[in-house]
Amino acid sequence: MKLIAFVGMPASGKSEASAIARSLNIPVINMGDTVREETRKRGLPPTDENIGGTGTALRREEGMDAVAKRCVPRIPTNLPVVVVDGTRNIEEINYFKKTFGDDFKLIAIHTPFELRFERVKKRFRSDDMGSVQELKRRDEREKGWGLDKAIETADVTVENTGTIEKFRKQIEQLLKDL
Repeated sequence: MKLIAFVGMPASGKSEASAIARSLNIPVINMGDTVREETRKRGLPPTDENIGGTGTALRREEGMDAVAKRCVPRIPTNLPVVVVDGTRNIEEINYFKKTFGDDFKLIAIHTPFELRFERVKKRFRSDDMGSVQELKRRDEREKGWGLDKAIETADVTVENTGTIEKFRKQIEQLLKDL
């Protein structure tokens, strides 16, 4: 079984890449859903601040690979390929590598800041950022978890600056090749 993980800055296209995987009947485990679930368990509204704070708390309480450890039991190992959406740091990547060995591949999605902010304004998620300053704060929080270093370790980087059709073709091809 291959495990393919997407990594990228907030609003870079990870969720869209995961939607493309789903359209190819590839199951997707969303790491953010795991954090959102924990946020609900803690009785907090699903705002960016609360979800980010819960992610930080989990990593402080259980280790930087806490979210990956919570996701692995949800990964069906009887299928040829599964996608993980939202890897955030080296420790999570190392945990997946330790668990899945050479069958783990990391795809970074790169999108410039301005384009990411334009896309955020159109997606209407409860944890979205409403201003440039909020997106910058979220970027810095996630860099604090090691996101920028995780992106650097990717096996493949996809530039997500064109049309959705072009991005779809790139992701479909990568998923077939890996």
